Amino acid sequence: MDISKWTEKGMDFIVEYGPKIVGAILIWIIGSWIIKKIVGTVERLMAKKDYDPSLQKFLGNLIGWALKILLILAILAKLGVETTSFAAVLAAAGLAVGLALQGSLANFAGGVLIMIFKPFKIGDLIEGQGELGNVVDIDLFTTKINTPQNKLVIIPNGALSNGNITNYSENGVLKVFHTIGVSYDADIKKTKEVLMSVLTAQDKVLKDPAPMVEVSGLGESSVDFAVRPACLTEHYWDVYFETLEKAKEALDAAGIEIPYPHSVEIQKES
Repeated sequence: MDISKWTEKGMDFIVEYGPKIVGAILIWIIGSWIIKKIVGTVERLMAKKDYDPSLQKFLGNLIGWALKILLILAILAKLGVETTSFAAVLAAAGLAVGLALQGSLANFAGGVLIMIFKPFKIGDLIEGQGELGNVVDIDLFTTKINTPQNKLVIIPNGALSNGNITNYSENGVLKVFHTIGVSYDADIKKTKEVLMSVLTAQDKVLKDPAPMVEVSGLGESSVDFAVRPACLTEHYWDVYFETLEKAKEALDAAGIEIPYPHSVEIQKES
């Protein structure tokens, strides 16, 4: 066995690949430290912006893995390995996964947009995709709302983020819209006073903005009044139903007729 020959080959290997290996190790150490700092900075920024914890964790992991893949490709290039084929394989795999999960990715993207721009939050009363209810959960793929009928509705985030969203809770105050008709024989001023007293007597009706009662139309059989009390979002349904009940009672007590359809039977004598 020619030891000197093997020693010479070993020295040649060390001379040729030694600096590359040392360089690759340094790139890994320094690169890993930089990646850790970048991910930590991004997570702190997301926490400061009050992003959803699940979104913070997911985006942190996604950025970390993407940077690690780039770091590994840089190390392979340093060692003299051709990285073009690796990049092509990754691109092809990404395209295949994207096509296979097209719908899920659209919902995921919608969830990310909702969590970043926050058009609503848990507890808000919203209307979207033809559904009305309070938001009970927001995840990366779906949003769950609880309707006034206590039905749980699960809406895909892709469709929700691409459609119109009405957030009834954002401003904190809602106006209740009622139209109440009275007889043409009723005194308009008295009717307004009676309806206004119904609104001002309710503790949950706000004084600012002030409630409103105005004539809104002259129907075929009634003078229509727009009754518009304002309340906090969480008191909406209480004010909605109480206003109707108390208005009927007050109008009856004041002798103001609420017209209703009448049928007249005419009999012809034979």
